Amino acid sequence: MKWRALTAGVLAATLLTGCAQSVAPTERPGEKAAQRAGSYGPEGVGERPYRRWGLAAPLRPAPKPAVRPAAARPGLPPVLDRVRTPDRVVFLTYDDGAEKDPRFVDLVRELRLPVSMFLTDSVVGPGYGHFARLRSVGASIQNHTLDHPALRGLPYAGQRAEICGQQDKLRSRFGIRPRLFRPPYGTYDATTLRAAADCGLSAVVLWRASAANGELAFTEGASRLRPGDIVSVPSGEPTDDTLTERTIRVLGEIQGRGLTVGRLEDYV
Repeated sequence: MKWRALTAGVLAATLLTGCAQSVAPTERPGEKAAQRAGSYGPEGVGERPYRRWGLAAPLRPAPKPAVRPAAARPGLPPVLDRVRTPDRVVFLTYDDGAEKDPRFVDLVRELRLPVSMFLTDSVVGPGYGHFARLRSVGASIQNHTLDHPALRGLPYAGQRAEICGQQDKLRSRFGIRPRLFRPPYGTYDATTLRAAADCGLSAVVLWRASAANGELAFTEGASRLRPGDIVSVPSGEPTDDTLTERTIRVLGEIQGRGLTVGRLEDYV
């Protein structure tokens, strides 16, 4: 299987280059700058990061979107599992905050990978420092409730407490109030949309593709990645691989479709 072959390539690259380290032990002058250049530098500068992670080519920069979509209904945030765009981009999202893989921070930094982290306070626990490091290298932080309940059917007061409570928590931790919200388990109702709007959130974000069990699964439509798809990369679930390895497999699939990774917040 293509993904297994890619994983083998990643493991081989790990043994050769020591990719668990953010800086090589025998770093040459200028090598750190080359790594910071990521995959966008000139020939010979941008090669090392993408090869270090087992990719066949650099990730193409995402174009700047022309317009953002309008809300589905006045006063309520739209519910999105994909973005309508002619740009050949997809979006990588991660939930909860249970898996704190330090290599994932290196991956995001070296590939300049735009990712969106939807955090749950009770799952992150004392690990907010890990996500502060991710944010410092370009990841965005978004809302996934305080305690991860299934919101559909809960009264307004309970839903609002979960959503607004996490808004307040993230503001106290990072000095930001997120614009995007993902309901736990992807379940929601009209009350969820009203509570999200009242908490200052501008969109409810679901997903069309999920990277589970070593391959992509799709909620609807064609069983292949399409421009505008929102991809959920599971974290914290019992698997034989790491968050970094799952992400690299998804990146291989993205590149194989002639797509690249866009920043969701630029399109929503």
